[in-house]
Amino acid sequence: MPPRRSHRAYFKPLQKRLLTWYHRNKRDLPWRKTKDPYRILVSEIMLQQTQVVTVIPYYRRFIRTFPTVFSLARAPLQKVLKLWEGLGYYSRARNLHRAAQEIRNRWKNKVPSTIEGLSSLPGIGRYTAGAVASIAFDVKTPIVDGNVRRILCRIFAIRKDPRRAVVQERLWRLAAEILPEHSVGDFNQALMELGATVCLPQTPFCPSCPVCEFCQAHRMGVQDRIPVRVVKRPIPHHEMLVALVQNGRGLLIGPRPEGGLLAGLWSFPEMDWMEAMTPRRIEKAIEKQLGLKTNLRWPLEPVAHTFSHKRITYHPYLFDCVSTQNRLPGLWRWIPPDKIADYPLPNATRKIFDQVTTDRLPLAAEQPAVYRRTRK
Repeated sequence: MPPRRSHRAYFKPLQKRLLTWYHRNKRDLPWRKTKDPYRILVSEIMLQQTQVVTVIPYYRRFIRTFPTVFSLARAPLQKVLKLWEGLGYYSRARNLHRAAQEIRNRWKNKVPSTIEGLSSLPGIGRYTAGAVASIAFDVKTPIVDGNVRRILCRIFAIRKDPRRAVVQERLWRLAAEILPEHSVGDFNQALMELGATVCLPQTPFCPSCPVCEFCQAHRMGVQDRIPVRVVKRPIPHHEMLVALVQNGRGLLIGPRPEGGLLAGLWSFPEMDWMEAMTPRRIEKAIEKQLGLKTNLRWPLEPVAHTFSHKRITYHPYLFDCVSTQNRLPGLWRWIPPDKIADYPLPNATRKIFDQVTTDRLPLAAEQPAVYRRTRK
């Protein structure tokens, strides 16, 4: 087994080889060209549960629009969410916006350089605080994300479930042990780079690994069985009815409730879907929820979307509004179709809306004028 904490010299060859490999092989990523802690913070928030290739164009657009923490702090949340549209996990955008406001108000527009200061910001956990502190300020602090967890489990041949709290704490201790005295930010990025490009979950490329000789799992021939894989429980499946209600002024759309799924984004009215729902029952449900009398025009294509904790199949229907209350309930609004794209929409809502703004919609000749105006 590798030496215990007191024998730090054991890790110096590992540190040197990993850093040398990183400087020669690291990917050319936009957030690696800056030491601006704000831009590094934005990248780390975006990279949470999202692949690098997906993040790059979002990061570039975001930084062009909000080049400083002050510009982000003073921006309306709806503008931030619109720019985040399609990246998913929208609570990250809301927390980043709140964090920017706290940095402006409490830290005089300067991202805090300590773990304690960073951890006090909304949405900043142990990993993100360590990543920003080490990369932007070279603070000697460890990080453990999915890539680093996999590398540590293999190097130290840890065969226990890495999701267990006791194992997680052990991994954080090991991540701290192997840190060099200097170039901590580069070393932490090197670990993440190794996990993203070489030490892969299913088929690690051990011959290309710069620290292969230090890997206990490779030495034992069990690298493809570490970390321990735990069978995930199947995620629940829900079905929702989506009502696209239109009148002469536009489509009915409103903001999703605060604290709920996709809070702050805008979508069409939704309600629980049941197989036995008939057109008349659907119209009655809309009247009860929104106070609108409607006529069903036709169904649109169902749209499926998978969240981290559940799957939802949306069943959209197009309706004509034949009468309405003097005032719509809540924050519902009639928005012209050519203005709906200005609002931050969930991916599923965007896919549903696309069906009424393209030639894929059936019976195009019978569409109301409000839709014909949007067609090219």
